[in-house]
Amino acid sequence: MKFYDEHVLPHLINCACGMAAIERLREKMVPLAKGKVLEIGMGSGLNLKHYQEEQVELVWGLEPSEGMRRKAQANLDASNVKVEWLGLPSESIPLDNESADTIVLTYTLCTIEDPMSALAEMRRVLKPSGELIFSEHGQSPDESVRRWQDRVNPIWKKLAGGCHLNRPIPSLILAAGFNISKLDQKYIKGPKIAAYQYYGVASH
Repeated sequence: MKFYDEHVLPHLINCACGMAAIERLREKMVPLAKGKVLEIGMGSGLNLKHYQEEQVELVWGLEPSEGMRRKAQANLDASNVKVEWLGLPSESIPLDNESADTIVLTYTLCTIEDPMSALAEMRRVLKPSGELIFSEHGQSPDESVRRWQDRVNPIWKKLAGGCHLNRPIPSLILAAGFNISKLDQKYIKGPKIAAYQYYGVASH
């Protein structure tokens, strides 16, 4: 599984997370980031081209996968944004309290093993005036789709690097103590079990 996790899975995730419909949501949300930015699950650096260089001082890229960090090199080379890698998992963020102006969370909360611990860490390192910018797929509001998400989820997790189809994204963010100031949600093109999107902005 190590070969799959480090060489095959990064390619599959990069292709899935680079779909045109998802890219349009990245284009909408990532440019809102400013100051010192913590990106959770930076992956192959798909967000880098969307950061506004004039308003971003630094991006801390939290990414525990060596395979994904290798895949990010081309996007790093093409970007003028300063990036510092953080290799630890998001359940333990190696930053001081209230050190980030913005946290960017795109298509990552689905894979984090302990999302509540991770969100608590994000809240700890986010400045009181800061914002959590998120775009995630998750639990469908439609009961028939939810049933299929629940059925498929066990095998999906094994093949997709721990990705959960059915996480209630807004509920998790609220339960961690954040306030959601903006929230949009919709289906995008693709299989409905993986196509329901939540995107918005939250703060302390």
